[in-house]
Amino acid sequence: MISSVGLVIIWIAVAIVALIILLWFFPVTLWFQALISGVRISLIQLVLMRWRKVPPSTIVMAMVTGTKAGLKLDANALEAHYLAKGNVPNVVNALISADKANINLDFKMAAAIDLAGRDVFEAVQMSVNPKVINTPPVTAVAKDGIQMIAKARVTVRANIKQLVGGAGEETVLARVGEGIVSSIGASESHKDVLEHPDSISKVVLAKGLDAGTAFEILSIDIADIDIGKNIGAVLQIDQANADKNIAQARAEERRAMAVALEQEMKAKAQEARAQVIEAEREIPLAMADAFRSGNLGIMDYYRIKNIQADTDMRENIAKESV
Repeated sequence: MISSVGLVIIWIAVAIVALIILLWFFPVTLWFQALISGVRISLIQLVLMRWRKVPPSTIVMAMVTGTKAGLKLDANALEAHYLAKGNVPNVVNALISADKANINLDFKMAAAIDLAGRDVFEAVQMSVNPKVINTPPVTAVAKDGIQMIAKARVTVRANIKQLVGGAGEETVLARVGEGIVSSIGASESHKDVLEHPDSISKVVLAKGLDAGTAFEILSIDIADIDIGKNIGAVLQIDQANADKNIAQARAEERRAMAVALEQEMKAKAQEARAQVIEAEREIPLAMADAFRSGNLGIMDYYRIKNIQADTDMRENIAKESV
């Protein structure tokens, strides 16, 4: 049998377990902390938060922090934002920072910015303390053909109203780079760019590059400008090489055509020579036939031979004189 001491110990253990379970379902300590902090929230509401898988401590601490900072927060709105996978403490901190900095930001806007995937607290801080963005090296060519490599520092401030749906830093950098290229490309000489680099900043800043972005551009400063290649000379050299290659190709084409024409003429000459040889081979046969038919006499034959001999002699004399 269990002694009375054992029963007491068992009852004490059961009471402790029951108290732990009770305190887990009914966070009395958290409710009392909220009460003495000026936050009006019922114990039943905290219990229902547990059933909805919302940590009551997160909601209560956010409300306590906001209330102490002078904000009026709704527990249901905070709970709904948590269930929407939002960052409740970050939103509350952003609201407190915006209130202290006199920035017009309500809970609905802050929650929308947070759910859009942007850090709303960092955005509020950037509205108070502008951020400097360094652009990558931007390469452009002036009208005289000299390549310029420029680096700029863009000072931006977060535009709270454009954080939802507004373009990010990549768009700002791309637009600034495009403006730098256009400004340098419009310069008559690279010397003008080196003498007045501030003209690039003025031209780029006047384009309104922050339209439709989540930022407001405060200033654009050219940090460094380096001289690159002489693109104009390189293009002229490339053009000259291309023209030379084209001329060589055309000359080679003409040479090939001349060779082909020469080969054709040689072939025709050989064909004509073959025809002459064939005709000469038929002469004796024709003469023999003329003798048999009586159309050619012996004296006519001698006269032909004499004419042929005289012709050969004249040709030999002409060759020797040459």
